[in-house]
Amino acid sequence: MNTKEYISSGIIESYILGLASSEEAGILECVMKNNAEVKTAFEEAQKTLEDLATSQAVTPPADLKSKIWNKIQQEQITEEIKPAIIADIPAVRPQEETRHPGKSSWRMYAVAASVLFLVSAAGNLFWMNDQSKTKEEIAKMQTEKKAQDLAMQKMNQKMNLFSNPDMQMVMLNGVEKHTDSKAMVFWDKKTKEVYLNAESLPKAPEGMQYQLWAIADGKPVSAGMYTEEKDSKTVLANIPNAQAFAITLEKQGGSEVPTMENMYVMGKI
Repeated sequence: MNTKEYISSGIIESYILGLASSEEAGILECVMKNNAEVKTAFEEAQKTLEDLATSQAVTPPADLKSKIWNKIQQEQITEEIKPAIIADIPAVRPQEETRHPGKSSWRMYAVAASVLFLVSAAGNLFWMNDQSKTKEEIAKMQTEKKAQDLAMQKMNQKMNLFSNPDMQMVMLNGVEKHTDSKAMVFWDKKTKEVYLNAESLPKAPEGMQYQLWAIADGKPVSAGMYTEEKDSKTVLANIPNAQAFAITLEKQGGSEVPTMENMYVMGKI
């Protein structure tokens, strides 16, 4: 795996979110010490995630602070205003008449601590919701990045085919029932290998598959079964001789002879 593949693997984001294993984290830390490009990618990813977390921050209700202090003041007033008890109270020694002012303060602090605990719990709930949204955004970004990487990979594969001087390109146009359909065959004149770009064809129904045919000396010869994973990058067949190519829709796995009523495109060389 080269540097760019390592960066795009998602290990950096997993490390920042604390999702990487100890082994993965150790490897990344070692790589960052010796590879400036990975270190830079880490710093950029970290800043991106920080910016995302900031933009998604949830502000507590504006009246929360005033509610806390009102609760504290109410508890303090309740403590200080007590009903007078009229009764014969026996004399007590002066040292027993000493009040403990710290008791009222302690109760006030206890109330404040309880309220602040609730505020902390609410803050943690806000934070957890925020973190959940952040993780969802990151997962979405990673999915989009993978899709972009895949599209770029396909583009590079097609450019390699176009730029190969030994490659003969055969345009396949839609037939009567499918005039809007198109496909492109890449036939290597040196190796006789055949590639197919058929992304413009409609998605094959369940249980069906597109099959490429080479027309050689007036007879159809199977040139391989098409799948999206093979598009433009996997050799479908080796065809030494052909005067035309065509594509039909067949049952999964292909057919020994083409189903002519299911022909979508055809092109002469």
